[in-house]
Formats: sequence, structure tokens, C-alpha cells
Amino acid sequence: MEQRIGSSSQPLEGAGFDPAFIPGLTSPVTEEPKDTKPAEEKDLESEDIESKDIESDDIESDDIESEEAESEVEEQEAPADEEESSDGPVFEAADRRAKIVADHKGVRLALDDQECEFRWAEIGAVETESPRFGKRYTITVHTPDRRWYPIEIEATARARLKEWDEQLDAVLDAYFDENAE
Repeated sequence: MEQRIGSSSQPLEGAGFDPAFIPGLTSPVTEEPKDTKPAEEKDLESEDIESKDIESDDIESDDIESEEAESEVEEQEAPADEEESSDGPVFEAADRRAKIVADHKGVRLALDDQECEFRWAEIGAVETESPRFGKRYTITVHTPDRRWYPIEIEATARARLKEWDEQLDAVLDAYFDENAE
């Protein structure tokens, strides 16, 4: 009779056990050491690598030049956008960890060191919730692809919750409806 040492169960796979698990992706194939190839193949490969290096240098310089030109154009366009719509309503709320800003550009959420930004065209709905008791104001940004991004901000006083609700409504009335059309 044969006996096995160790566990008889197989390891489980999936996102519940491995946060980096993505179905359909396989692990990278390990390459053989380059020393195992014949000398003739090594000579051919070194010539190919040299020609590719020269081509990639030309491509990289073109890419750098085009990126610089694009950044100059964006810098010139950005102040024009800020001047046009910066006089509209702005909503800002923050506590020690979280921050939300809603203005003419869209809605920006920040929690600790994580940030996300939504343009008005990317937003399907904005939901607010203030508890009956307590001082936490919850804002949830819903996107058209059925994803939602909640953030909770703790107010210094319950009266701030009503102010924040009114300010956010003014911003949503000004920008959200006009971009939906």
C-alpha cells in the first residue's frame, strides 16, 4: 500500500485566493540561458540587436519630440479652459483623510494617497447620503458602466452636512445637466 506524505488537497486558484489572478493569462515563459545557443545563431542575433537598437533610437527621439509638442499644446489650452468656466460654482469638502472637489472639470475624489478624477461625461449619477445621527457625509459617483466610487467625509458639525448638500446640488445643477445634453 502506497502512502503520501503531505496534504492530499490541491491548491485553490482564483481571485479569492490570489489578488493578481486574471483568468486566461499565463505566467511568463522562462528563457533558456543564451549560452546554450550555437555560435552561428549568436552572431546573427547580435547583428539583429544592433540594427534594432539603431532603429529604436530614431523612434525614441521622434516620440520625445512629439510628446514635447503635445505638452506645449496642452499647456496653452489649459489656461483657456480654466478662464472660461472657473467663475461657476465649486464644491469642496475635506477631512483628515478624504477630499472631494466638484467644479467645471468634473469630480475629483481623494482618500489618503489614492486619487481618481471623473469628467462630467464619465459620470452617470452622483448620490449623496447623510446619516440621521452622526457627521459622516457619503458621496458616491456612479459611472455608466455600472461601477461606483463612494467616499465618506466627516464633518465638523451636523450643520455642515446641509451646507455641503446645497453646495453640491448647485454644482451638479450647473455642470452635470448641461453636459448630459
